[in-house]
Amino acid sequence: MARKADLRLLREGTVINVTSKKQEAQVILALKEVVERLRREFQVQLHHKPLWLVKEIVALLKKQFPDVDFFHYLDTSSIRPDGGVLSILDEHGNEFPILIPEKKNQGTNDARLLEGLKRQAQGNAIERLGKNVIGLKTALLSEGIFPFVCFGDGCDFFEGSKSDKPSSILDRVVTIAMFGHLNKTYLHPQGSNKEFLRGSFYFREKEWTKSEMRDVMYDIAKRSIQYYFSKYGEETFAKKRQAAEQEVRGSKSQ
Repeated sequence: MARKADLRLLREGTVINVTSKKQEAQVILALKEVVERLRREFQVQLHHKPLWLVKEIVALLKKQFPDVDFFHYLDTSSIRPDGGVLSILDEHGNEFPILIPEKKNQGTNDARLLEGLKRQAQGNAIERLGKNVIGLKTALLSEGIFPFVCFGDGCDFFEGSKSDKPSSILDRVVTIAMFGHLNKTYLHPQGSNKEFLRGSFYFREKEWTKSEMRDVMYDIAKRSIQYYFSKYGEETFAKKRQAAEQEVRGSKSQ
């Protein structure tokens, strides 16, 4: 298996980025700890899916906004956040997303400079992130929260020092965040007309630890559940005995 230092020497499409996969695994481990804590603290049925089909999003939008045109090409197209989509289910099995985590690692220029090589272009992971944010934010237009969080680390997210300026890539992230602050949770919209539904973007050069990601993710998920309780009534999401027993059996078999 290739090391991060080896990956720059291999052409696109010939190898999986080991660093990215390792860090995606960390966000999944953090997510599992969040799920276990939510199970203990809330009597709700949790549902996790690794992707959200575009056709499902379009069908949902057509139902919620019947006077607006919506369109897609392929039934197989999907949005795949690194941590999937964690939701609570109401009594009819409808999904209400409470946490959508992403994890991005970007930057090999630190290694290139040590080797005396020129800098490479930055920003590929961030461009893909922007596409996902647009789709997910649109899918949740009818709600008053956006429980999306992205953790980004790597030398492309250098925050600056006395002798060097911050990476320009950070302003690309800030743009996706509707010019909000990084490393701050934005769950609810801001503005007099609630125009700014931002999402949360935690970016820095140093790698995020599992515990750091877990604490931010739990806070977002907990507050999202409380939002749905307030909007629809806690009884709407009361876990039925059969569902609770199935969830317990499922967790024991893992």
